[in-house]
Amino acid sequence: MSIIVNIVGIALIGLVAWWFWFYKKNSQAAKSTGIVNVVVDGGVYEPSTIYASVGELITLRFLRKDTNPCAEKVIFSDLDINADLPVDKTYDISLTPDKKGEFEFTCQMAMYRGKLVVSD
Repeated sequence: MSIIVNIVGIALIGLVAWWFWFYKKNSQAAKSTGIVNVVVDGGVYEPSTIYASVGELITLRFLRKDTNPCAEKVIFSDLDINADLPVDKTYDISLTPDKKGEFEFTCQMAMYRGKLVVSD
């Protein structure tokens, strides 16, 4: 009986590790109006990849549907942006990127992951 419990426990640990660290849901958003809606739900940012151009204003409109405490913050560490996201309300982060590159954004535990890709 203890072998079955151990196998189930290891399988659950593997599932959690896969979901939060290895599973990559790829989605992209084209910036057409300067506003990109980002939904925070189910352990992911949707879209998880956002494209922007250097010198152009972009607004990321976050809508947090996930009540998990990990989802309550979004952090762009390379851009020095840190924001609290309210549940079921939008929160706008407006920025004008001044350099090209990939800038990761995460929750405070880095389990939710996305990236802002800035090009010329």
